Amino acid sequence: MAREYAKTHKEWEKPLTELEDNIAKLRELARRENDPIKRNDLNEKAARYQEQCDRFLNLMYRNLGDWEKVLIARAERRPYSLDYIQAISSGFIELDGDRLGFSDHAIIGGPALLEGRPVMIVGHQKGRNIQERQFRNFGMAKPEGYRKAIRLFEMAERFSMPVICLVDTPAADPGVESESRGISEAIAAAMLKMFELTVPSVAVVIGEGGSGGAIGIAVADRVLMQEYAVYSVIPPEGCAAILWRAPERAPEAAEALRVTAPSALEYGVIDGIIEEPPGAAHRDPISAAANLKEAILNALTELDGIGPETRKAARYEKFRQMGRFATLR
Repeated sequence: MAREYAKTHKEWEKPLTELEDNIAKLRELARRENDPIKRNDLNEKAARYQEQCDRFLNLMYRNLGDWEKVLIARAERRPYSLDYIQAISSGFIELDGDRLGFSDHAIIGGPALLEGRPVMIVGHQKGRNIQERQFRNFGMAKPEGYRKAIRLFEMAERFSMPVICLVDTPAADPGVESESRGISEAIAAAMLKMFELTVPSVAVVIGEGGSGGAIGIAVADRVLMQEYAVYSVIPPEGCAAILWRAPERAPEAAEALRVTAPSALEYGVIDGIIEEPPGAAHRDPISAAANLKEAILNALTELDGIGPETRKAARYEKFRQMGRFATLR
């Protein structure tokens, strides 16, 4: 009998959410209770449930499969690029337009201060509600998004500002308009521009790292992943649809694709994993942002000690090594 998989993060976390809702109701009843004895009983009951909830949470996250990590990476409350930018930097000024007549809202970026140091931050941005998702095109950038990123990379190079990229996209926009305006060329040009940078660059996969849409802003000196982020050449649903004509077999595809951070580290696709708080970033975004900031600062400190041309050559060689294999006779 085939295993039943949750289709969304909300469905997967439903038992835990229901338990947390009951705890919140008990605490609210206790807050309104005037009788000290009854109030104490309610608080004790809430505390017992909280212990059970904590144990259940640890159990859930100790036995995660690849598909469950995909669902966590897509969690509605997971912090997005703008959330992290506001948490880890100051003075962020968002710049828009590709200077070719178009504007894309799935990729955001601009200069900011990281611990007082000027940096250029570029990232994908999804939406919280249907209106914002449509405005952001569900985090799927069009050609103008990558051309805007190129403009920001050039500005960073001109003013000697390190580049920080936050990756969170299911894929680049697959629409006819994007194809007609050269989405493939735009992604390739963004990758080339990142290869040419002499300033330090750090990319972090904070949610979904999907296909060329992700790599377009992820050709960095140091590529990191948050613990429950995923990175893949294609979304599991797309892979399942191509291989088996059955998108519902996405959980099987996720396992075959090896989308998780440990797998990416094992294969040399990334350089490090950023630990997330218990229950993942969406349950404690402040701690998640602190861990993210520390990892970026550590990477920049390391890169500052390497000469520009040496960094550039090492970056090129690192990506050239990916996908190489030896034929055994």
